[in-house]
Order: sequence, then C-alpha cells, then structure tokens
Amino acid sequence: MSVNTAGTVEDSAAPVPGADLAGEAAEQACKETGSDFARLSKKIVAAGLMRRRPWYYTLRIGVITALFAAGWTAFALVGDSWWTLAVAAFLAVVFGQVALVAHDVGHRQVFRLRKASVRAGKIAGNLGIGMGYGWWQDKHSRHHANPNHEELDPDVIPDILVWTQGQARAAKGLPRLIGRSQAFLFFPLLTLEGFNLHVAGVRALANRSLKQRTSEGVLLFTHFALYLGALFVVLPPGKAVAFLAVHQCLFGLYLGSIFAPNHKGMPTLSGNDRPDFLRRQVLTSRNVRGGWFTDIALGGLNYQIEHHLFPNMPSPQLREAQPIVRQHCEELGISYLETSLITSYSQALRSLHHAGAPIRESVAAKADIEAGTTEPGATSGTKADAKVDA
Repeated sequence: MSVNTAGTVEDSAAPVPGADLAGEAAEQACKETGSDFARLSKKIVAAGLMRRRPWYYTLRIGVITALFAAGWTAFALVGDSWWTLAVAAFLAVVFGQVALVAHDVGHRQVFRLRKASVRAGKIAGNLGIGMGYGWWQDKHSRHHANPNHEELDPDVIPDILVWTQGQARAAKGLPRLIGRSQAFLFFPLLTLEGFNLHVAGVRALANRSLKQRTSEGVLLFTHFALYLGALFVVLPPGKAVAFLAVHQCLFGLYLGSIFAPNHKGMPTLSGNDRPDFLRRQVLTSRNVRGGWFTDIALGGLNYQIEHHLFPNMPSPQLREAQPIVRQHCEELGISYLETSLITSYSQALRSLHHAGAPIRESVAAKADIEAGTTEPGATSGTKADAKVDA
C-alpha cells in the first residue's frame, strides 16, 4: 500500500489472496481523517516522499543485473578450480541484492501498475534466484498487516523456532528440541534459509489459490535447471556440490541477517491485542543506524519503522522520512527504537534465549526428578515469566 500524491492510499500488488491486508489496514487508518496515522500521512505526502524514483531503480537494477552477469561469467572463466568458492560467496551477496529488488517491486515501489510489478517480481524472484514470488508476496503482506502478532504474522508462527514463552510451553517435536538452545543456533540455522525459500516456493505451487501457478512453476523450474546445469557442466561433482553449499548457505545467512534486526526481540501481540495502525507498526519494529553502506547492504530495510508505515515509499526516500516519523512519534509519546546493527542482533538473540526458558526449565526439572533430587511437581527457581528488555 502507499499514500499517493493526492493523499489517498493505493493497494499493494496481490498475486495471491491475502496480499492486500496491509493496504486495507492503512487505507482504513487514512479514512479516519483525524487519526494519528492520517496526520502523519499528510506530512509525508506534503514532503513529496511518496513520489516514485524511476532513475534510481533503473540504475540500481542495471548495476545488480551487471553484477549478476559478471558473477556467472567469472564462474565460467574460473572453471574447475577451488577459487570457484570465492565466486559462490560473491554470488550469494548478489542473490541477496536481487531478493531486495524483488521486495521493493512487490511493494510497488518501482512500478505503478500491478501487472508490471508482478511480472518483474517473478523474473527477479522465480527466475533470478529461485524464490516463489507469489508465495513470498502473500506471506510478506500478511506480516506487514500484523507484525509480530502470534496468530496473524506468519513470521512468528512457531516452525523451527519459538518466539514467545507461550509458544515454548506448547512446543513439541523439532521446535521443542531446538528451542532450548535456539539463541545459539539462530545464525547457523540461517544458512538453511536459502534452501527453505526454494522448497517453500515449490510447495506453494500445489496451492490452488496461488494465481499464475503455471508461469510461476515454469520460471521456478527453469531457474533450477539452469542453475544445477551450470554447476554440474562446468564443475566436477565434488566441486559442484561444494559451490552449491557455499552459495546457498551464505545467501541464506545474508538474507536472514537482513531481516533479523527488524522485529525480533520487539514486543509481540496476540489475540485481540491490536493497537491502531500507527502504533502496531512502530512499536513492533526497530530501525538500524548506519550510513550509505548500511543502506545498500540492508536494502533500506534498516528504516524498518518507516517502511512498515509506508511500504510503497521508494527505499532511497526512507532516510528522508525518518526525522518526520520520529518527531511525530515523539509528539504522541510513542516509543521509537533505533539501535546499531550489533545491538539489534544482541536484542534478538536475548529475546530468543528468553523465549526458550520454559523448555530449558522443563528439561532441567525432568532431569532433577530422574536423578531424585526434586519431587515431582516442584518448579525451577528460574523466573520464566521475566520480561525481556527490548
């Protein structure tokens, strides 16, 4: 969604059901002309920050396309050499940058028309890096509509990790096994995120609600065929597998490290706990301080608060929007959090460790009972319900 130059709200691209959720929430907030978000929107529109930046995106997409081509050219020229692993590392970063472009396209920061956005998104996502664009767009839009909501945000629904102590108490299977040590395992697990994106994209093709399944599938499997074909034609099997492992693991680590600072360790919501749009977005998001290098490396997502409030705002204008948003929040007494990148990771890891406390206590209590040092029904002395200082 976005606020256009006329001050109205445009909807997000919606290749699959659910993708308009964030746009609907913002549109409703803007309709309430006296709302805190509506007043902020008028300030942003008056500053001209919702205008599109065609020349910026032409240059950015051109540079990333050139780096993408250069990486695969270097792969072919290096050939059967262990130096190919350096090329794999380089392409991992390039794939991450392609994913960031697909993200901006998905929010219609680049193209005004939905059809152009969907087409470009599938080329960048499905064909370029093997990520199911339709699956990602649906998942990401639901996250934007209800960030950090335990039941509504797919990013905090327990899968492998648990994000709250309530989830930890109910955890079974793999989340329970990993949950007690998840803070230590978080970054190692991110190395699997690239593989997870590929698998999730393929699995989504079985979902009949996914629009344009045929074209998505064709582009996705074309990527896999070209990618694996190049690896096993140019390299012997051992080096091909090594290249694949290094490339995909570093790609997953880079991509996960971009998104981890944004919401992890911030307050979570549940049930009917839904503040108004402005507070729902600001209080669950965290900004990361930095200069031009941080802006490039994180694709502008270091201005997560501004991005969540105005997803259609082109990423180079998020920096300009920050002082307006921060001052508006200060006037309303709304907490606005900005930290360094390292601090954001530290807060995220502390939150994960805190969330897994009930699992550790349960395991410790069971061990004590088996050892005969604790009576059944006795509780650990650890205060599992202590709050995390986010």
